[in-house]
Amino acid sequence: MIETARSAAPITRIETIPIRVPLDRVYRGSYYSMRNRCTIVTRVYTADGIVGEAYNGDADEEQAQIVGIIANEIAPLLRGADAWQVERCWTQMLPVTFNILRDRTLALQAMACVDSAIWDLVGKMAGQPLSRLWGAYIDDLPMIIIGGYYSDDPWAIDREAERFRDLGVAGCKFKVGGRSPEEDAARTRRMRDAVGPDFIIAADANQGYTLRDAVRFAQLTRDCDLVWFEEPCAWMHDRATLRDVRLMTGVPTCAGQSETTPNGVRELMDGGSIDVCNFDASWSGGPSQWRRIAGMASVFGVRMAHHEEPQIAAQLLASTSAGAYVETFLPERDPIFWNMIANRNPVVSGMYAVPQGPGWGLVLDEDWVVKYRATGG
Repeated sequence: MIETARSAAPITRIETIPIRVPLDRVYRGSYYSMRNRCTIVTRVYTADGIVGEAYNGDADEEQAQIVGIIANEIAPLLRGADAWQVERCWTQMLPVTFNILRDRTLALQAMACVDSAIWDLVGKMAGQPLSRLWGAYIDDLPMIIIGGYYSDDPWAIDREAERFRDLGVAGCKFKVGGRSPEEDAARTRRMRDAVGPDFIIAADANQGYTLRDAVRFAQLTRDCDLVWFEEPCAWMHDRATLRDVRLMTGVPTCAGQSETTPNGVRELMDGGSIDVCNFDASWSGGPSQWRRIAGMASVFGVRMAHHEEPQIAAQLLASTSAGAYVETFLPERDPIFWNMIANRNPVVSGMYAVPQGPGWGLVLDEDWVVKYRATGG
């Protein structure tokens, strides 16, 4: 006889640990810069002693606000809730997004932290990795590194390409959109020449181009075999411009990370604006929300990616037949992924093995967590 009964897993408390790691230089994209790598470690405790744990996001200045929402608003809502009922817990958190005078994205990031930790808890109670609980399509995925940050060093691209080869990754996502299409095309071609024809390259403009310049860049890089062109144009008319770039150039387009709702992503898919959706679970409500969108993507024939966050993305992408690549950064750009995970799997021949431990399958280096805990956290 199969035993189906289970006891409830009441949540007793939620702990957050803000992390801030100074980077060795300022990293610049089209219209943004990054000088610290930040994240929030969230732990959800239950009455029987099992602890769900995850880390999410990269908020810096807003970090304290997100931690405050978790501690002061979400924790009281979930005290005593049954962690097995993930969907119910997610719905119970939703009122934190209702304050119209507060940036709703902060509340969604707070929800994402807790939702991720609850899912880890469920995986640990079930004794299974989350990808298996969600369907388990594949056990490893190609890993690509986000790079191509702007630099005045004329040899920076060549040295970065060498780093990619040394790390054994399958490809890169290359930053464009901050200079002219001609200059960015030359930079992209230099990377292609350095890494060879079999290396995956996606271009990411971070909404930096006008439609005309985006089309021009795509035309100039036609021989670079870009796997996708991510967020080519500004947010104001992105549905139309994504579709136009896609249809005018034949280059697959990718977006979704800037959306905060399934309805926003549905508009991208239904309007023929994207080939790849890189919705970010850590920015917009957690893995529960990402999985809803992955289901929608299967209806529209859109591939699923995930914006950054390899510690979250691997389990999600491995659970669907439409999963693309796990994204990370060079170790100096993301010291958290490369150093805070004590049992991080290596990259072998371009592939990253999905952790097979229960939940997210990750063990954090507690000494590292203590060392980089943000002041006041």
